[in-house]
Amino acid sequence: MSSSSIPKADLESFSNHLKQSRRILALLGAGLSASSGLPTFRGTGGLWRSHEATSLATPEAFAQDAALVWQFYSYRRHMALQAQPNLAHHALAALARRNPEFITLSQNVDGLSQRAGHRASQLHLLHGSLFDVRCTAFDCDFIQQNNFTDPIVPALAIPREQAQLKPSETDNTGAEAASSLYNAMHTANASSAKELDISDDRIEIPQIPHDELPHCPQCGDGLLRPGVVWFGETLPRRTMAAVDAFIDEPRKIDLILVVGTSAKVYPAAGYVDEARAKGAKVAVVNMDRKDTPGGPGGLQEGDWFFEGDASKILPEILKPVIGDISRKGLGQFPAAEMI
Repeated sequence: MSSSSIPKADLESFSNHLKQSRRILALLGAGLSASSGLPTFRGTGGLWRSHEATSLATPEAFAQDAALVWQFYSYRRHMALQAQPNLAHHALAALARRNPEFITLSQNVDGLSQRAGHRASQLHLLHGSLFDVRCTAFDCDFIQQNNFTDPIVPALAIPREQAQLKPSETDNTGAEAASSLYNAMHTANASSAKELDISDDRIEIPQIPHDELPHCPQCGDGLLRPGVVWFGETLPRRTMAAVDAFIDEPRKIDLILVVGTSAKVYPAAGYVDEARAKGAKVAVVNMDRKDTPGGPGGLQEGDWFFEGDASKILPEILKPVIGDISRKGLGQFPAAEMI
């Protein structure tokens, strides 16, 4: 469903409710970033090189081969920075600026909401961020947020295609050989050289020494790690506490937006029911009607399901509050602070 084909009655009823809503919660999943073209590496069968991606997202994998894990996450950081926040990210950021009682709980780690200028105080990251880093040393508390440096250290730069020497079969003067050697030497590290797809295990990746991996600038000794939640780790307490505090307020919740996620995995799955119990109506934006909280029958009378691309639908359904952002240059939106 494109924005132009949203049923008029659904759009009008949602718009009327949105304009009267104050306390709004958004729950975001990978579908929000689909239009930005990012690979997700989710679920069984999601491979990076010959490794199942989930097998690299553990403390044990990092302890065993920190270089390999950092190469995986450096690749993901690089891919995320090549992508751009889409209009759905900007629409939610605009709603946060308009409504200080709107909070967002995101399951995404790609940094696109932050780069769209979504207020940090209203954006809670359930699974952390690719662009946060923290020290692994036991006695060091160093944490850095929104580190968008790419690569984070020189050794993790994406390898580039090397120019090849091509011996001449006809020139006996050496002129062509000299020219070929010159070109190879001067293009080997050129920024114009094509990046290699290191997600393909046929592409050789360098062996990175431990001392060339990201180290802590505070203690000088500890190895930095990506600030994402790995399998076997607890979810961030501050994030959980902030969302729980929002839900537990005595005042009702007017609306919960569920965008690009089926919300079937806890704790995310519980937030829809908790918000509904506090009086919220539910609006789902997703590509597949089967991916609704609780399944196809999970919505109730008075809820909304908007089927289609979130980057097209969210700017349309939020327009009564945020205005028409599709006709504005995205450059006017404040960028997240780059470190």
